[in-house]
Amino acid sequence: MEIILKQDIQSIGYANDIVKVKAGYARNYLIPKGMAIAATETNRKVLAENLKQKSFKEVKIIKEAETLSKALDGITVKIGAKAAESGKIFGSVNNIQIADAIKQQFNYDIDRKKIVVDGEHIKELGTYSANVNLYKDVKAIINFEVFAE
Repeated sequence: MEIILKQDIQSIGYANDIVKVKAGYARNYLIPKGMAIAATETNRKVLAENLKQKSFKEVKIIKEAETLSKALDGITVKIGAKAAESGKIFGSVNNIQIADAIKQQFNYDIDRKKIVVDGEHIKELGTYSANVNLYKDVKAIINFEVFAE
């Protein structure tokens, strides 16, 4: 079944994409939750008109995302955490702390949901990297160092 996504859904596609998914997944999950609509001929025409109107705005957003990506590439963010003598952290470092540290140290406001940490949990001191998904195909890789406070 072909559907039109209303929002970005990880591993399926981005908003306003026409994608093919299994009929049950579309009818029982995506459409009732308001994440997608059926890709009927009428909905396709409405989508085409909306995309035409949004295209010039999107160019500006892409330029801003690319500028931010160039600024973020290669920076190293320092994050302090309470740790034991063995190097294990009490708790873990997550994308919320990374977003806060970027805001404080470099004054870039990045949504925490756009930061994807390599590996699920950071529970030891050291240097790690994270991907920042700024826009559809615009990504940046930042390094962060977790040190003991």
